[in-house]
Order: sequence, then C-alpha cells, then structure tokens
Amino acid sequence: MKTHNSFIKVRYAETDQMGVVHHGNYPQYLEIARLEWLSALGISYKTMEENGVFLPVYTIGVTYKKSAQFDDELKVVVSLRNLPTVRIIFDYKIYNQHDELLTTAHTELIFMDAKKNKPIRCPAYILDKLQG
Repeated sequence: MKTHNSFIKVRYAETDQMGVVHHGNYPQYLEIARLEWLSALGISYKTMEENGVFLPVYTIGVTYKKSAQFDDELKVVVSLRNLPTVRIIFDYKIYNQHDELLTTAHTELIFMDAKKNKPIRCPAYILDKLQG
C-alpha cells in the first residue's frame, strides 16, 4: 500500500531528564506522519472535517525497540495496511539519522459522520486516490 516518509527533529521539550524522548510524544509523531501521508495524496484533513467527516483514533499500539534522543532526526515511515472500509489502519516504523529502527507502531482510525457521530464508510474520493 502507499507509503510516505516524514521527518521530525526531536526537540528538547520532548525529552526527559536523560535526554530520551518521553513515550507520550510518539502518538504525536504518528499523527504528524499520518497527516502528511494524507496531504501527499492530495487529501486535506481540515477539508475532510469541514465536509463532515471525522477520523478519531480507535486503537494505537507502540513497540519501543531503542530510545530516540534529543536532537535526533527521526524518519517516520507510514504505510496503509489495506484499503479502508469503515476503519483505516496505518503501520509505522521510526528510524533515527543512523537508519536504526527505534519504534514500530500501528493506529486504527474510524471514519465518522461528524453530525450523527456514527461510523461511516471511507469516502469515495479517498478510495479513488488510493486506487488511482
């Protein structure tokens, strides 16, 4: 499935006293990569929401293999696991500037009708971009 690379420089505020990235920052890294993935496909998350489609996170799983450190240049590789239906599942690999695998992760999000607060199928315009 479609893959995208995002690059994130670790800021001092994201680390603990030992200079290690605090585990609570990883969901933000995943979100940055996911939004850039959508943007690279020509899909604006903001426009999607303005058109009444929300995409909340349903599940998230993170496996920490090695610590990211202050000032590391992270490469977040995000890929789509399969064509979305009501759910869309992303897989992630996070590497440092030495190409060492630091973290693996996955997120599952649900397409929601913003007004009805009910799950809906993936919008056709997204499927068209994925299959095109």
